[in-house]
Amino acid sequence: MNDRDIDIVARNAIMILIAFVVDDIDKAIDSIIHVWYSALIRESDFNILQQLIRPLIEDTCCKIRSKGPQALLSKTWTFGERSLRLVLEKSAWDKLLSFMDIPAGLTLQQADRVRTAVTLAESRKDYIDRHMLFQSPSHRVAMKRFRKDGLLLPFGALRDEFRFPNPTFFQTADSWQMKDNADPLNGWHAKEVREHPSGLATADIYGKLFYHIRAVLRDFVNRMSDLSVSFQLFQVDASDLPNRLKHGSFSRIEVSNIADGGYLGIHRTVALLGPLLQSPSINPHATLITLFMNVVDENISDQDQIADTTPLSPTTKRLLKYLPFHGMPSKNIYDPRIIKFNLARSIVANYDYIFDRFVKNAELSKFEPLIGFAMKEKNTIVEKWPFRLKLQPGQPGAQEEFDRLLSGGVSGKEIYLEWKRTRM
Repeated sequence: MNDRDIDIVARNAIMILIAFVVDDIDKAIDSIIHVWYSALIRESDFNILQQLIRPLIEDTCCKIRSKGPQALLSKTWTFGERSLRLVLEKSAWDKLLSFMDIPAGLTLQQADRVRTAVTLAESRKDYIDRHMLFQSPSHRVAMKRFRKDGLLLPFGALRDEFRFPNPTFFQTADSWQMKDNADPLNGWHAKEVREHPSGLATADIYGKLFYHIRAVLRDFVNRMSDLSVSFQLFQVDASDLPNRLKHGSFSRIEVSNIADGGYLGIHRTVALLGPLLQSPSINPHATLITLFMNVVDENISDQDQIADTTPLSPTTKRLLKYLPFHGMPSKNIYDPRIIKFNLARSIVANYDYIFDRFVKNAELSKFEPLIGFAMKEKNTIVEKWPFRLKLQPGQPGAQEEFDRLLSGGVSGKEIYLEWKRTRM
């Protein structure tokens, strides 16, 4: 796993180490959940960081104390058949150690003030209201509570134990580094979360998420106990990874959206990371997965947008089946119905023609003869358009599917491409 952001790499390493060193599986799982998502943690969680994780990091930092700040250094921890290898610059190792400690002077009360100054900022009230517009009343209550206390717990769970600022979030005593809309629900499959059993509290969306993540982590920890597994974590620019990894050694590579034009772009991404895939003779199923989050917006024209927003366009007609207007249409652009209608367009629109235009203009078909990589004719691992509606208006469950995607704030513009290696 790789990321340029030390906060992400550090937290990933800490959570994997918790899974390795805490013998009580229930204690490990709940500790990972709160280190991962909760602004405040329990004394038991803090003790795990201080007594079990900190000595591992501190030992390495002591051994490399004389190295220069840019020196690249690795450490491998082995726990039976499981291991974690972490590769960081010396300065990043020192930063990692600070993730074990609560900043000096940061009290529970100060941590709450610092965080809620961001999550409940008066200047962001309009943005919060726009987000709440798409939620059911019960979910609005739960989301407001999470913005207030920052604890990922079932709604009725006791919160008295959570008295320690989470040091993996609070790096200083006077700032909260995340955006106000950072939400644990992001990144999890909305349908799976909503369908997860949560007892009598069937509308407790964060309770459902808590139990869902707990189940996923339990499967993860149990699966690791049966495997010989090795994790390697890096903190470098993605373009530098090929210099640190063995070519032809991976059966699957997922690169997030660095293939978007604002980052490496698709040409550099495939050319740099594709050679890390196993050759077809060893594994014909080896796959590079690229996500495009911005390709539609980068390639849509003004004419496309105008044509798609007319009253008679296919998108408008289809959207009206999910969000019918009752009474006279409003001319007020701040009418909640107008806001909801406009933001919902990407969920029902078809962007195939925009993406086909991009494929043609970027000459992606030339990848195979030039560098020996080709787009799969059909994705086999992840859906091409993951947030495209599966059901047609009027079908059983269609309205629920639309409402779920809308409340999740997803965009129907996201697309995955899968690539295969065609030459040795």
